[in-house]
This record gives sequence, C-alpha cells and structure tokens, in this order.
Amino acid sequence: MRKSKDVEKSSLKQISGFMATAARTAPKAKGVDNILTLIVEKGKEKNLLIKEMLRIAKSENKPNFERDAANIKNSPVVVIIGTRTEPIGLTYCGFCGFADCEALSKAKGVCAYNCMDLGIAVGSAVDIASNFHVDNRIMYSVGKAAININLFKNKQVNVAVAIPLSASGKNIFFDRK
Repeated sequence: MRKSKDVEKSSLKQISGFMATAARTAPKAKGVDNILTLIVEKGKEKNLLIKEMLRIAKSENKPNFERDAANIKNSPVVVIIGTRTEPIGLTYCGFCGFADCEALSKAKGVCAYNCMDLGIAVGSAVDIASNFHVDNRIMYSVGKAAININLFKNKQVNVAVAIPLSASGKNIFFDRK
C-alpha cells in the first residue's frame, strides 16, 4: 500500500522530468539550443537556494524573495530552466539594442532570442504541469538565486527562472503575503 503523499511526491518527480523534456524540445531560434534545466528536490542544493534567497531578501530589501523562499521550502520539486547568453548569429536583427552580434558580444550583452527561447521553454514546461493539474508558479527570484550560487555550473547561464511544484489540497503559490 502506498500513501497519497508518497504517490503525489513520486508523481511530481516524474512530471518534473516531463517538464524538463518539454523545455528541451521547445522551438528555438535558428535551432540553437542554449537551454539548460535542473531539477532540485531536497538536500544541499535546495538549502543553498533558500539561503541565497533569504540573503537577497535582506541585503536588497526584497521581501518577495523571503516569501518565495518559503514556497521553495514547501515544494517537493523545483524545476529550474536557464539559458546560456550567447548570440545566435542572425545577420540582421538588433533586438538586443546593439548593431550586430559582434557588438553584443563585445559589450557582454544578452541576445534577445536567448530570452525569447527561455520564455517558450518555460511555457512548454508549465503546460505539462497544467496538463497534469499540478500546482506551480514561475518565479524569477529562484532563478536569480540559482545563478548567484552558480547552480548550473555554467558561467554563461545568466538568465533563469524556476517552477516549483506542489500537490496539495490548496495551492501554496497563491494567497501569499
């Protein structure tokens, strides 16, 4: 016999894998894949994320980081999706604010398509969560903390968001203070 909490936690783990797969297979500009995904459950990485979020809350006077840290603490699984910030090499664009990809690279800017691709990947991932009726919320705060502590182990990942998951009688991501 398996208790409902065990079944739900197992389901969240499986769904997080489907979400990471959806992010990977989401369409990308010119087919250039700069998307990276992480799944954080319990342990050292989750504790480091929470600690960094609380540090940011205090040092930057951002109470939403403290609120979101509480959500992460109560989420059995957190999907984090980031993008390497590398120009994709379009010959005519300028959406980043620079004349071309060479100027963007010299200024160490962020290619607009990296962020667009990240948005599409995140949308694909939350669609999976939605299809399974899993409570979730997109949080930039967790992505910022993940980058600060180099959770991706890749210094080229400069933009990320997280999608914590929960399966409970009431959605923990709403009615927050």
